[in-house]
Amino acid sequence: MHFQAVWPGRIKNAHLQALASDYLERLRHFVRFEVIEVRDAGNIETKAGIELESKRISDRLRPGDYWVLLDSEGTQWSSWELAEQVKRWENKGVKEVVFIVGGAGGVSPDLRRKVGHHWSLSRLTFTHEMARVVLLEQLYRAYTIVRGLPYQK
Repeated sequence: MHFQAVWPGRIKNAHLQALASDYLERLRHFVRFEVIEVRDAGNIETKAGIELESKRISDRLRPGDYWVLLDSEGTQWSSWELAEQVKRWENKGVKEVVFIVGGAGGVSPDLRRKVGHHWSLSRLTFTHEMARVVLLEQLYRAYTIVRGLPYQK
């Protein structure tokens, strides 16, 4: 199985970038993981900016991959439920899981409709940069749960 994360722009906060890099390296011990950073729109919270970023994200999505949108209105999983989901993807032979993190303004309604699963990291609101770190940390935690390693305790 292979994971991808697609999001607009780079993480600008050096501390969050260091955390994201750390969890990405840890994750790569378990799964191939690629981060695709599409160019952000600049005018992040206008309808035109959201549409442009969503198009850039959509252009990177391939039919047949399993798409998961980080969405405040999506399904919430505990860390253990996420670990079970990872096992299900592996057991079903899912080749590619693509996690989509929108920019500060979110994603377009069209992209929201296209995506197979909507996942809420929390009822709390995170910056899009913080959501990236939480995504990577929770996927790493899920793999430690699946493998029975002590990190998740």
